[in-house]
Amino acid sequence: MGTETKCKFCLISSGESNAKIVYANDFCLGFLDIRPVFPGHVLVIPRKHYVTLPDLPNDLVLPLFKAVRTLSEAIPKAMEAEGTFVGINNKISQSVPHLHVHVVPRRRGDGLRGFFWPRQKYPNEAAMEEVARKIREAVDAIVN
Repeated sequence: MGTETKCKFCLISSGESNAKIVYANDFCLGFLDIRPVFPGHVLVIPRKHYVTLPDLPNDLVLPLFKAVRTLSEAIPKAMEAEGTFVGINNKISQSVPHLHVHVVPRRRGDGLRGFFWPRQKYPNEAAMEEVARKIREAVDAIVN
């Protein structure tokens, strides 16, 4: 009982703090973000404390993303939206250090695109290949 006792999301998970719950099962919860990008913005969390996606045990990835998939279908219906954005921050921009997946309703022209992901090009094919090689090596080190 270290960090978990002070974690805002652990307090919600344990029922010690209130939230507008929209989804619940034995493994995870979905609740309204109190500062939504758009109304209907939901956070999906594992009930147990994990800080980032890499910390989540492999056998718990499927249950978490089944909930995310369900909410990705339900939220557009409920909010009369055209789709959703699904995102996770790992450490950087992670306002609460408890793994959470954002499911945000989207509509064409809602303004999220431009400021959210400024895009850039690789300077050349060699630079792109170098980045790909580094990532492949890191994946191999994790998998093998």
